[in-house]
Amino acid sequence: QVQLVESGGGLVQAGGSLRLSCAASGRTFRGYVMGWFRQAPGKEREFVAAMIWSTSSTYYPDSVKGRFTISSDNAKNTVYLQMNSLKPEDTAVYYCAAGSRVKLVLRRAEYDYWGQGTQVTVSS
Repeated sequence: QVQLVESGGGLVQAGGSLRLSCAASGRTFRGYVMGWFRQAPGKEREFVAAMIWSTSSTYYPDSVKGRFTISSDNAKNTVYLQMNSLKPEDTAVYYCAAGSRVKLVLRRAEYDYWGQGTQVTVSS
């Protein structure tokens, strides 16, 4: 059974940092695209970062480029999202996702598996 379990969320002041973790289990994810999305109250779930696990190629939207970094630890089967210079508008539930046939990394429907989410709150 495939599982993606996020952790590392919390409350942080603006300008601070958090590192989210996504522990993946249940299959081999080497050929997968691993993504991070977020959803703020009353808004749609939006793309935050993605990585092709086998090549370590990464993708970010302009809203987080230069502040967020996605990475992986193959030995731990874990994907991370390092978030620096956090802003109040980064407040959301952050979700990890995995997809085996992702063509457009920002498209939610292309991911096969999702975690339960972890709350990130950035205070001003």
